[in-house]
Amino acid sequence: MLAPTTAPLILTLTLDAAAQVHFNELRQLHFPPERNYLHAHVTLFHHLPGPEAPAIAAYLAQVAARSPVLPLQVTGLRFLGRGVAYELQNPDLQHLHKQLQTTWAAWLTPQDQQRLKPHVTVQNKVDPAVARALHQELAAQFVPFEATGIGLTLWAYQNGPWQQLAQFAFTE
Repeated sequence: MLAPTTAPLILTLTLDAAAQVHFNELRQLHFPPERNYLHAHVTLFHHLPGPEAPAIAAYLAQVAARSPVLPLQVTGLRFLGRGVAYELQNPDLQHLHKQLQTTWAAWLTPQDQQRLKPHVTVQNKVDPAVARALHQELAAQFVPFEATGIGLTLWAYQNGPWQQLAQFAFTE
């Protein structure tokens, strides 16, 4: 059982190994090195309450046990103003996110109450001109592809870096 923590919790979608390697490589190439202390990730929730970690983990274990893996369509690139991200689509992921939002409604920050726009950020916190140039470069060569969401990962935010607390695999 997971212990309560004072750190805020972050929930991400776990990607299949090939997609994780691909997005990590892009992040290594394009993310400012002094800020790149995380692997590529798909954030589902940015700030869940750390003291509720045991209840959150127990619920995620139940949800993951009855959830199939999620085929994700990587559909394009998103210009973030000071960065670039790959957009992901899957209606079942939207449904899962909405279910979690409903369950955790009392705990959610305004950011986590919003509709999910799943993405993997490969560049952020750079000059807008640098970001626009990368967006144009990647968009010019982009071909849609697939990835797979294979589970959920719960993290504790450590004032920059994240500490992995638990993983919850989807059923196959």
